[in-house]
Amino acid sequence: MKKINDLGDFLGQAQQMQAHMQQLQSEITKTEVVGESGAGLVRLTMNGAHEVLKVSVDPSLMNPEESEILEELIAAAANDAARRVEAAHQKKMSEMAGGLGGLGGLARKLSG
Repeated sequence: MKKINDLGDFLGQAQQMQAHMQQLQSEITKTEVVGESGAGLVRLTMNGAHEVLKVSVDPSLMNPEESEILEELIAAAANDAARRVEAAHQKKMSEMAGGLGGLGGLARKLSG
């Protein structure tokens, strides 16, 4: 009888974890980060879904002779933003894992 109650507890906690994961994914998608390159001459805003929302280029780079440099800086800013999105994902996942303290004992309850 105790194992049935433990199974019910497990299922309830699994549902809570699923709801928490959905909330976390929504928060991650809404997260916005700014990547930059060229000491801030190029800034790129990206959301948690890796969508580029905005690109800002310092007017000093608008010279046609500097187009190759500009292209490299935009790519570097995009890569910087992508790394920052991944760091934000990892932070949120770590926060979520820390909030799951009760789940670690479920396997022991079900097996014992």
